[in-house]
Amino acid sequence: MAVHDDCKLMFLELKTKRTHRFIVFKIEEKQKQVVVEKVGEPTQSYEDFAESLPADECRYAVYDFDFVTEENCQKSRIFFIAWSPDTARVRSKMIYASSKDRFKRELDGIQIELQATDSTEMGLDVIKSRAN
Repeated sequence: MAVHDDCKLMFLELKTKRTHRFIVFKIEEKQKQVVVEKVGEPTQSYEDFAESLPADECRYAVYDFDFVTEENCQKSRIFFIAWSPDTARVRSKMIYASSKDRFKRELDGIQIELQATDSTEMGLDVIKSRAN
């Protein structure tokens, strides 16, 4: 599975310049490559991000989560989310599962990985608990 250069460039911008809040990636099966499907502005919320994931199709996503620690320090964690809803096609789930590790290696700087099959597995409470 090839990875389009835009995927790496957008991720680099998210990581270093913080010009994006999230990026949703999609596998184009015909071209056999991962491409950028949607990019979230820094002002967009976690709800905006969650709503950008399709209910019945797999996706990869990266989310830049800002939070304040108990010591009152401003911190950020970059999450990689493998979105694979139960209602997605079996073939699609297999393609995303088998390509995930290779794709993740292309994105240097991911701090936390989540696998989610429905919205409860990647809710804001889950993100907050994993970030600390």
